[in-house]
Amino acid sequence: MGMHQYIKSLSDLENIIRLSGKFKFEEHSVAAHSFKVTQIAQFLGTVEEQAGNKVNWKSLYEKALNHDYTELFIGDIKTPVKYADPQLREKLANVEEQMAMHFIESEIPEEFQAVYKERFKEGKDESLEGEILSVADKIDLLYESFGEIQKGNPEDVFTEIYEESLTTILTFKHLKSVKYFLHDILPDLLSGDFTNQVQLQEISQRIFTEYAVK
Repeated sequence: MGMHQYIKSLSDLENIIRLSGKFKFEEHSVAAHSFKVTQIAQFLGTVEEQAGNKVNWKSLYEKALNHDYTELFIGDIKTPVKYADPQLREKLANVEEQMAMHFIESEIPEEFQAVYKERFKEGKDESLEGEILSVADKIDLLYESFGEIQKGNPEDVFTEIYEESLTTILTFKHLKSVKYFLHDILPDLLSGDFTNQVQLQEISQRIFTEYAVK
């Protein structure tokens, strides 16, 4: 037992490709996604802090860095599949948690086990840091799907993922960081010339209307 297997496993995250089985112009690994989500969460946290909200940076960084580590055990499950059935999502989460706990108890030295059990827990809770993580995760997913749409990927799933991601982000519209994203970042994303530009603008506007976003 030692930290060797844990450190070695970090490289394995580079080999887990997100949304496998679908044609993509650019592939993204779970490791790359975790890094991007952490960077996005860092920015969102900065917006919240400058708006006067207290951010627990240790918690935020730990949540963001570790939020998909357990995909090492069951792989990346496609977003439309994961969210299609709440019971399925709950079962997958339970399997991930059980396998993570087994890994910790088998490979992590005892003096660090409590720390890693906390770090590998579901980070998307009702705390400010948990909400920031939820938003950051969906922003990266939105950008991944947009990148495929922009390049002319004919797979409908990327439009579905874009819509699901933006819808989830809007459930956190009370956050100052989400308001900033919607008013100062998303318009830039949608302003360029790209395939299906009108469709994405219409989808975005429909979702804005549903959530009463001006």
